[in-house]
Amino acid sequence: MSDWSGKYVIGLTGNIATGKSVVRKMLEHLGAYTIDADALSHRAMSKGAPAYQPIVDYFGKWILMDDGEIDRKKLGNLVFGVPDALKALEDLVHPFVEQAVNLLVQRAEQKVVVIEAIKLLEGDLANKCDSIWVTDAPEKLQVARLMEKRNMDEDSALRRVQAQNSQKDKLEAAHIVIDNTSSFEDLWKQVSAGWEKISTTESTEKAPPEKPTTTVAAAPSGKLTVKRGHPRDSQAIADLISKLGGPKMNSSDVMAAFGEKAFLVLKADDELVGLAGWQVENLVTRTTDLYITPGVDLESALKSLIEEIENASHALQSEASLLFLKDDLASKKTIWEKLGYEKRTPKTLGVQAWYDAAKEILTPDKTLYFKQLRMDRVLRPI
Repeated sequence: MSDWSGKYVIGLTGNIATGKSVVRKMLEHLGAYTIDADALSHRAMSKGAPAYQPIVDYFGKWILMDDGEIDRKKLGNLVFGVPDALKALEDLVHPFVEQAVNLLVQRAEQKVVVIEAIKLLEGDLANKCDSIWVTDAPEKLQVARLMEKRNMDEDSALRRVQAQNSQKDKLEAAHIVIDNTSSFEDLWKQVSAGWEKISTTESTEKAPPEKPTTTVAAAPSGKLTVKRGHPRDSQAIADLISKLGGPKMNSSDVMAAFGEKAFLVLKADDELVGLAGWQVENLVTRTTDLYITPGVDLESALKSLIEEIENASHALQSEASLLFLKDDLASKKTIWEKLGYEKRTPKTLGVQAWYDAAKEILTPDKTLYFKQLRMDRVLRPI
């Protein structure tokens, strides 16, 4: 058993661009509470957060940007390939990350917890886990993914891959290996099979059954119900998004999207009439997709979807909810105010992690709406 009573803890690791985050999101879809320890490291060094001043004192103010935040790229270039400097940085940051992980695990309502960390095996965290999962992909594919997703040139991508700690050592320590070289459908099958193995051991309970469908107010097209979407709904989700003016998608596109976000589907009787695509990353909820079929009561539809997102977000310990809305929905100010949201800009959010989440997603054709979900934040400034 793990160090956390009543929890079954999966330690998820693997070298860069092998698909750790995708697997973590899939496990979240299956009912686990998931933690990105590397994202917590970034939060710990934000301006005002616990590790900020110790890092500045150790490395100097030259690592700061004009706004006073630590330039992580400059700091990364400094410690990259310099073991003593990297160890010094880790010694400053990791104690705060461990405190945050411990708090999040203790507060989690879910029985199964997943902790993603690229250096899981190098510290003491692995000893606190019940099972070690390792994602794997060949070096050539890792390089290709870095070039595509991070716009690296081939030489830079190869250096980044080869600078990682031994993937062989990770594989030897693994209880479950996820081979991420094929399709998202194949990846989902492997993750689901692994979940079945751990969910039937004596160390944990089966994943909780799916929540009963939520029923909300009647609408012109019938009684509205909302429930979580599953990969088996991929074609229907793709069809609705394409039909309602979103990007043209097929089932494979939606399966790929399940590696980043969750979907809620809205039905009038048995007909799919709306959906929401959302994710919780770094304790921030980001809703990027909202589609409602014309003729459906818009206020009832939005209320049902947003409240279900917030309910799920509370279970994932999210601190804030960000909505990224196109003009047709952004103009419904009265509806959003009733739901507790206000129009904001990223600079007015006040918390670096919230600002980063907004800046990463917000585009000129969308409007940001914001609602704080909880006051007891993890790694709050001290």
